[in-house]
Amino acid sequence: MKRIELKSYAKINLTLDVGEKLENGFHNVEMILQQILLCDDVLVRWREDNKLPVTTVELSTNRHYLPTDERNLAYKAAMLMIDRYGKGHRGSIRIDIKKRIPVAAGLAGGSSNGAAVLHALNLLWELDLSLKELCDLGALLGSDVPFCIMGQAAANEQLTERFAGDPLVCHCALGTGTGTELTPLHGLKSHLVLSKPSISVSTAQVYQGIDDVDIPVRPNNEEMIRGLKENNWHLIEKNMVNVLENFTLKRYPIIVYTKNKIQNATNSGCVLMSGSGPTVFGLCRSREQAKAICAKMLADNKESFWTRTTW
Repeated sequence: MKRIELKSYAKINLTLDVGEKLENGFHNVEMILQQILLCDDVLVRWREDNKLPVTTVELSTNRHYLPTDERNLAYKAAMLMIDRYGKGHRGSIRIDIKKRIPVAAGLAGGSSNGAAVLHALNLLWELDLSLKELCDLGALLGSDVPFCIMGQAAANEQLTERFAGDPLVCHCALGTGTGTELTPLHGLKSHLVLSKPSISVSTAQVYQGIDDVDIPVRPNNEEMIRGLKENNWHLIEKNMVNVLENFTLKRYPIIVYTKNKIQNATNSGCVLMSGSGPTVFGLCRSREQAKAICAKMLADNKESFWTRTTW
């Protein structure tokens, strides 16, 4: 049996702007995604067995409420690889996921798990797929998967040598279109605190609702990109805008409470909801500040973490 274990990293949105609705029901977006150190562990094992009529997939997690079939993106990623490249690889795939990233939180936890499975089978089956090819596959699974593929190539030791020199390797990127057209960027170096209220938010509902609300302020992504490159915190703070907050914060007061509490603790404007929520993150001056604020947030939200961006 061959095996590989990868870190499956979460992401935050430093900006998120939403444009017009497309014919396929999705929206055009323009956003800046940043990988963070909070991660799941994804172990993929492969046992070749040409006597089996078909390749089988088995998945387990340490979260009893998560699906372990085709409703799970990691499972879907394995099935996609079997469909595309499994003709010469008959046997059994076993996926074990140790979850730390909150579920349905706006942090791309499921997308990151799917990305890790694509990477793992690319290595285990010795397919030698490029990052571009993996990202094209990932886009079939979800809009956050390609960025997770690129970020994992930058942060996992098992992958960094394999993809050394590939221009898509990055910890931060500008996402356009439906979020799958990605341009690597100079990333943010910062400690941060994350806090997820104990509610679930439907991404589809948020994007459906955003068409009917006023959006008074939008991020200037060109300014944010310049701020990241120059380490200009004035431009970074000014453009930390997620337009989905205009819908979600009005619908869920607990997210407003969480954001206000982090803003008061950090004493800065660098506090934002990630994705469609409900997780809120705040940038911190130091690891000690992030740990202290996390301790305060745990009194309200048990899924609170202190971490940092990857670089």
